[in-house]
Amino acid sequence: MAAEAAPPPSSPSAAGANPGRNPKRKRKPKPKDGGPSALNPNWAQLQSKLPQRPAATHLGKRKHDAGPPPQPPASSEPSPAEEEVKLEPTSDDASLTKAVAIDCEMVGVGSDGSKSALGRVTVVNSFGNVVYDEYVRTVERIVDYRTRISGIRPKHMNKAKEFWVVQKEIAELIKGRILVGHALHNDLKVLLLSHPKKDIRDTSEYEIFRRERKRRSLKDLAAEVLGAKIQQSEHCPIEDARAAMFIYNKHKKAWEKSMKEQFRFKKKLKKRGKKKPAESNANDPNVPTVLL
Repeated sequence: MAAEAAPPPSSPSAAGANPGRNPKRKRKPKPKDGGPSALNPNWAQLQSKLPQRPAATHLGKRKHDAGPPPQPPASSEPSPAEEEVKLEPTSDDASLTKAVAIDCEMVGVGSDGSKSALGRVTVVNSFGNVVYDEYVRTVERIVDYRTRISGIRPKHMNKAKEFWVVQKEIAELIKGRILVGHALHNDLKVLLLSHPKKDIRDTSEYEIFRRERKRRSLKDLAAEVLGAKIQQSEHCPIEDARAAMFIYNKHKKAWEKSMKEQFRFKKKLKKRGKKKPAESNANDPNVPTVLL
């Protein structure tokens, strides 16, 4: 039996390079360099002329996806311009109204200047318009102008009116009207005037304005009720009179109702007081009975 023919030997280079590799499998072509320089030799030169962008240094969303930068939270506190409330007239009407507000500034007289005398008096109507404003020449010599509070200076006395003239004009002006003010007993005292109690509206006496039954300053009330800052340095009687009037206007309805109830109650008490003596005399055995 003849021996089988041996298979033809493979090429030594193929067998020696990779004996287990399939000779029929084609070798994949080597990927070409896809860099810009391989496609275009001028790319490197062009790239050097372009502006360089910094590389991103954070993870996550890109800068253009992050949205607008966060805004600082808006302050809930009002600006100083919104906080400040100026006491300005609410109308151009400068006529005398049913209610008027008064404020007086005092100067010091007497041996040591401790005695108060009228130096300036101002009256405004219910709209806050000035209807009377005069400096007053005191009867006694002024020892202390109290400028720090009153704002009055020696030059203001050059055109001041005599006290008795001012007193008469004020008396005629407030007659039959509701008089509004703060601590009015002081103003009426330096004017040497009186006013019916039923026509007085004193912001220092109104019950709802008191704190623990104590009187409060006009400065405190103006800040709380009106949101206005007054009396920061020298006092202005125009501003103070307006403050008292605007406080009254804001609570006018309830205030007037309260005043009516008070005087109605007082009238009832007076009537009861008059009836009691007559009734007691009728039952008194010591009082003789007149027979007709």
